[in-house]
Amino acid sequence: MMKWEKLLSGGRFGDGPKSGINQESGRSEFEIDYDRIIFSAPFRNLQDKTQVFPLPDQAFVHTRLTHSLEVSSVGRSLGKGAGEFLLEKFPNLQNLGISSSAIGSIVAAAALTHDIGNPPFGHAGEEAISDFFRLHAEGKVWEKHVRVDQWADLINFEGNAQGYRMLVSKQFGLKLTYATLAAFTKYPRPSLIAQRDIARKSQKKYGFFINQLADFEEMAEVLGVEKISMDTWVRHPLAFLVEAADDICYSIIDLEDGCTMGLVTFEETLKLLKPILGDKLDKDKLKSRTQSQNLGALRALAIGQLIRETVAIFGQYEEQMRKGNFDKALTDMIPSAKALSEIAALSVQKIYRSKVVLEKEAAGFQILEGLLSVFSNALYHHFYAPEKFSGKDKSILRLLPEDFPMKGWGAAVNPYPLLRALVDFISGMTDKYALNLYRKVNGIAFPGG
Repeated sequence: MMKWEKLLSGGRFGDGPKSGINQESGRSEFEIDYDRIIFSAPFRNLQDKTQVFPLPDQAFVHTRLTHSLEVSSVGRSLGKGAGEFLLEKFPNLQNLGISSSAIGSIVAAAALTHDIGNPPFGHAGEEAISDFFRLHAEGKVWEKHVRVDQWADLINFEGNAQGYRMLVSKQFGLKLTYATLAAFTKYPRPSLIAQRDIARKSQKKYGFFINQLADFEEMAEVLGVEKISMDTWVRHPLAFLVEAADDICYSIIDLEDGCTMGLVTFEETLKLLKPILGDKLDKDKLKSRTQSQNLGALRALAIGQLIRETVAIFGQYEEQMRKGNFDKALTDMIPSAKALSEIAALSVQKIYRSKVVLEKEAAGFQILEGLLSVFSNALYHHFYAPEKFSGKDKSILRLLPEDFPMKGWGAAVNPYPLLRALVDFISGMTDKYALNLYRKVNGIAFPGG
């Protein structure tokens, strides 16, 4: 069984074990994680990545940045609540310098980064990158040059794995604690495994690319995260809280955005939230406020109730999590689970399949496919089919970042790291940057015009 003493280690890659307060800054190691993320470039880029809706000229809706801040806030509350339970159950944790606030900081930091690996245009962007390598001739040419497990990564792009790659990469200098990285990892397995257990939520997707396997193994060993099989691990218990924070926010806040955008009526919204709010719903107060004020009040009440229910369920299943016997979404186990399911069903019907969202997704497919095609062709021609290398290819390669790895490739060299760098470049773009670059490389817009 996993032990909290190890699971809450404040150590980092390259450092020895740490816990408690950092003597130089007076902050816990996990508060340092949070601050590093806030000031990082990948986190700032989330400002121009849409959550569900395209960025509108009027009416506030959520970007990936505002969504991540809200998920982090909910995550902190969940972590502190769970921390109070853990300190009461395991008083010796206090002797190690662990407080409920420190546990809240782990969940808050991990939740802050939960979307950091998402490409432009959200889930449509993930599919577009996967489809490029899986279906398009320009992408499929690489298959014969890489290993089977590496190809599995490329044809099934996963934002969670991209996020883990970014968080452990020296390029961004975040150097987060092992505990925060493990709480971030909802899917502790690589893309290609012998057999997926569909009953385990943690195996629904994958959490790291094959070239981050050594990083993940080191993290798991330090924290005492146990293996289920040869190629899959148990979730860190705090990862369940990060997942719950995301589930709570997108369920309630996407509904709020849908109402703000006029896709769902206020009456429908109220009806869906009523089972969660119970006797906390005061209809008389609704009459004296604007719809926007009412939505904000209802959202706050609903999230507060869902936090309380989730902390209670965490306490109920905490020991089973450490044994590796519990592997479900906490929000599927709480009293309000049915209400959340009904919100999800309506959101699919009226929000996620609305015209404005589908138009954004269609544009995302076109833009990312086009960018990958142009840059992939230029790289392939330059290193693996030099007889086809053109003046256009030369110009395209000059648009790659200055630190892009342009040396050491050739017909006898496995190009997987090169392709990972290309996907890093494309997936790290904001929506607007991707759109503008697509227009320029395709001659739709003239640079400087």
